[in-house]
Amino acid sequence: MSDPQQNQGEAPEETFISHLVELRDRIIRAGISVIVVFLGLVYWAPDIFRLLARPLMQNLPKDGKMIVTDVTGSFFVPMKVTMLVALVIALPFVLYQIWAFVAPGLYQHEKKLVTPLVGSSYVLFLCGMAFAYFVVFPTIFRVMAHYNAPLGAEMTTDIDNYLSFVLTMFIAFGVTFEVPIVVVLLVRMGILSIKKLKEIRPYVIVGAFVVSAVVTPPDVFSQLILAVPLIILYEAGIIAARLIVGKQPVAKEEENSPTS
Repeated sequence: MSDPQQNQGEAPEETFISHLVELRDRIIRAGISVIVVFLGLVYWAPDIFRLLARPLMQNLPKDGKMIVTDVTGSFFVPMKVTMLVALVIALPFVLYQIWAFVAPGLYQHEKKLVTPLVGSSYVLFLCGMAFAYFVVFPTIFRVMAHYNAPLGAEMTTDIDNYLSFVLTMFIAFGVTFEVPIVVVLLVRMGILSIKKLKEIRPYVIVGAFVVSAVVTPPDVFSQLILAVPLIILYEAGIIAARLIVGKQPVAKEEENSPTS
């Protein structure tokens, strides 16, 4: 985004068009970065998919395997997985392009706040995906295999359905790990106070179990895997908000609250 001081002598139409041109260039650069990373990984697309499928394959019965029900599934599913991996790898550059476009229109204190929050959000999202891959997937597939054994049912799945399930879980846990960032922003913007966040804790706990019941498979253990981290991250967000924002808002609230 162009510097506002440079646009003082320009007509509003010219400024608007220049911003659109810059936005287009930023989008093109971000898209090219993803494509370049994808082209660098595409040769290993089958290996990348096998790595993604490892938690399931390790918990299938002996000689168990995944199936393909779509004629082109064996080609396009690994390509989709590789493209998603490329997007995750190139995401820092994509976020930088967004930042470079938006930053000139922000105040200095907003820049100081946005930069660490964006970096923390990216790291936390990756942590959520890693938690899903290394902890959640093996546990869920092990539990499902335990349920299938007494029924005599053969545990197998189509690779496209598996990809849809994995993406859902990655997004669910990635967003879940963003809870501390959301809590800090709510306190920093004055929408909620730390005292209020503590008061609504019971509702957050109930909401965590409701969300986990909708997202995870219908067994109690799988729901706990999502609900418990969500509650812990909420508490971590309160602690982070207290450290970042400070204790002054809480102290003022306690001074203004009526005494019994």
